[in-house]
Amino acid sequence: MFYIKRGDFMSDLAMLIFGFGFIFAMTTLGSSIVYFLKKDISTKANTIILGFASGIMIAASIWSLLIPALEDVEDYGKLYWLPAAVGFLLGGGFLVLMDKLVPHFHKGTNQEEGPQSSLKKSTKLFLAVLIHNIPEGLAVGFAFGAAANIGTHAAYIAALGLAIGLGIQNFPEGAAVALPMRAATNSSHKAFLYGMGTGVVEPIFAIVGYFLATQIHALQPWLLAFSAGAMIFVVVEDLIPDCHLDHHPHLGTWALMIGFVLMMVLDVALG
Repeated sequence: MFYIKRGDFMSDLAMLIFGFGFIFAMTTLGSSIVYFLKKDISTKANTIILGFASGIMIAASIWSLLIPALEDVEDYGKLYWLPAAVGFLLGGGFLVLMDKLVPHFHKGTNQEEGPQSSLKKSTKLFLAVLIHNIPEGLAVGFAFGAAANIGTHAAYIAALGLAIGLGIQNFPEGAAVALPMRAATNSSHKAFLYGMGTGVVEPIFAIVGYFLATQIHALQPWLLAFSAGAMIFVVVEDLIPDCHLDHHPHLGTWALMIGFVLMMVLDVALG
């Protein structure tokens, strides 16, 4: 399952461990900003962060998830598109269900969503980010699981590219979570723990995704498309609308385009 060759930069196992750890480490590193910045990030900076994250997630959904899902079909004949199409819609439906079942706070619209609850505002904000980080963890796990099924070193490198891309956008995302948390909790330490905590679900669900993809090979295209649909739902439902809450919408648009190009280049260069 794991390929090791003299001269390789990293073994397959090392890439898997690094990829799972990197997405969490970058969220933690971004959350540590609360110890160095005394003020909350500006609206312009928040717009750029959200746009950049949107671009990376859109590109990752297309190149790293949907295209492999369309290519990894052997038994569907003319219906080769079925797993990708249905899996994509199921991913979006999963996020709708989570939004309905879990009480959370949407910072962009300043509205509470989900069932009524006595939870603190900071806890609901934490849960909102936690929900939206699940698809990213699944995406990395499914990608490495697909690489394990393919069994080539190049496939692991492509999965690592996805993990690096999502990890890069996790750094500003971690800061964007932790800084508002500091205002809500009046504690930099608590804000850091909240921000770091939102990233914990990513390696956990990456492990879940890897296990599912490697143990049930027939589900692989469905799982890849599922995580793509869930990520696109997050982008369209939350990130892109919040990019344009500012009076400088072009900032968010250009940040999205830069994030998209970065993830596209990572996927092509490493894939």
